Amino acid sequence: MTPDDVPVFRQARILLVLQCAGEPLDVEHLGVYDFLAAHPLLLARAGDDPDRTALRLAGFDDRAVAYASPAQRYVTAQLHLAGDLAALIGRGLVRATATGRVTYQLTQEGADMAARFTAMYAQRYRTAARVVVRRLRRLSTRRLREGLRQWLHPAPSSALKDLT
Repeated sequence: MTPDDVPVFRQARILLVLQCAGEPLDVEHLGVYDFLAAHPLLLARAGDDPDRTALRLAGFDDRAVAYASPAQRYVTAQLHLAGDLAALIGRGLVRATATGRVTYQLTQEGADMAARFTAMYAQRYRTAARVVVRRLRRLSTRRLREGLRQWLHPAPSSALKDLT
C-alpha cells in the first residue's frame, strides 16, 4: 500500500493544492496541479530549469519509482478525484460552485485545516504546488492537456544515455 492508496492522504493534498492556488479551480486543473505537485520533476525536467534545484532541495528525486510510469499513475489519481472531492465537500472543507463550469475552492474551515498541516511532506508538497500553479495558472484547458501529454511522456533514462 502506498500513501496514494489512502483517501485522507489524497484529500489532504487537494486541500494543499487549493490553498496554494488561492483561487477556484475546475476539476481538470485541480487534478493536473495535484498530480504534478506530487511529481514536480515531470514539469521541471531540464537540468538548467530554474525550479529544478529548489524542487531537488525540497526532496524530490526523479529517480524514484513514482516517476517510472507517470501516465498510469495519473489515470489512477484521476479515478479517485471525484470521490475525494465529494468527501471534502461533505465535511465542509471544500465548496463547489457552478458558474459556467464547476469550480472548487476551500471553505474557511478547509483553509484553516490546510494551514495546520506542518509535516515535512506537506512543506515539500506546498513548495511543488507553488511551482506548478505559478507555471500553469495561465494555461487554457486545451494548452494544459497538450502540456500534460508531454509531461507524462517518460524522459530518457540517464542510465540509457550512458550506454550510447
